[in-house]
Amino acid sequence: MCGRYAASRGAEDLAGIFEVEKSEPEEALEPDYNVAPTKEVHVVLDRPLKDARDTRPVRQLRKLRWGLVPSWAKSPEGAARMINARAETVHEKPSYRRAFAARRCIVPADGYYEWVTGTEERELEVEGKRKRPRKQPYFVTPADGSVFAMAGLYEFWRDRTLPDDHPRAWWVTCSVITTEAETAPLAAAPAEGPRSLADIHPRMPLMLTPDRWDAWLDPARTDADELRSLLAPPPEGLMRAYPVATAVSNVRNNGPELLKELPAPEAGTLF
Repeated sequence: MCGRYAASRGAEDLAGIFEVEKSEPEEALEPDYNVAPTKEVHVVLDRPLKDARDTRPVRQLRKLRWGLVPSWAKSPEGAARMINARAETVHEKPSYRRAFAARRCIVPADGYYEWVTGTEERELEVEGKRKRPRKQPYFVTPADGSVFAMAGLYEFWRDRTLPDDHPRAWWVTCSVITTEAETAPLAAAPAEGPRSLADIHPRMPLMLTPDRWDAWLDPARTDADELRSLLAPPPEGLMRAYPVATAVSNVRNNGPELLKELPAPEAGTLF
C-alpha cells in the first residue's frame, strides 16, 4: 500500500521534470517529508484550462487533496480510506472506474515509507492472531535519485451544502494506484534486512517510468484494455530501501532528517 510518502521537490523543479505548461503560484506547496492522507499534495495532470477557448489538454501542476471522494458520494467522510486503488481492480470498482477512464494523474514523490513487520509478527498475522505494532519504518526510493512518479487518479466532488461561489464548493481529490510488491532483489540491497520490496510489504505504489507518462496522462485514451496495459509493473531493480528513524511514525514530525538512512544493524533484528 501507500499510506505515507515524502515529497521535497518544489513546483519549479516538478514543472521542469514533467514538462508542465501551466503552474499557478497558489498551487505551490512547501516540501513535505511526511505526507499523510487528507493532506494537500502536488499532482501532474493533462486537462483543458478552465474558461479557455482552446479545448486541448494542457499539462498542469495542481494541488489536490489526497483521499479520493467519488463524484457520486453523499459526503467526503470516506476520503481517508480511499488513498489507494488496486491496479488489479481499478478499472471495475465503482469508486475508481470513471476516473480511471478519464481522470488520471501522476503523484510525484521522493519515495514512500513502509513499516516492516518482524518474522514472528508476520507469522501471527498470517494465522489471523493478534500481533504487536509494526516496528521499523523503511524508506523506498529510486536508486538513481530520480523522481518517484506514482500512478494516480483524481476526481471532482461538489459539496451541495455550499453555494456555487463558495471557495470550498468543489473538492478535487486523488488516489495512488498500488500493485504487488517486487520479489526481485533490491538495488544495493543491505547486508541485513529486507532483500526485496515484498519482504517489506506485499503491496507498493505503481511507479510509472518516463516512457509511460504521456500515455497515462492523455485524457483522450479511454480504452480500458489499453489503459490496463500501462499498469504493468516497471522493470525490476530500480528501487532501494533503507531503514529510517521511527520519528516518521508520528505525522506531526516533518523535516529532511526523516530521510536519513540508519545503520542496517538497527533494523536487522526484524529478519
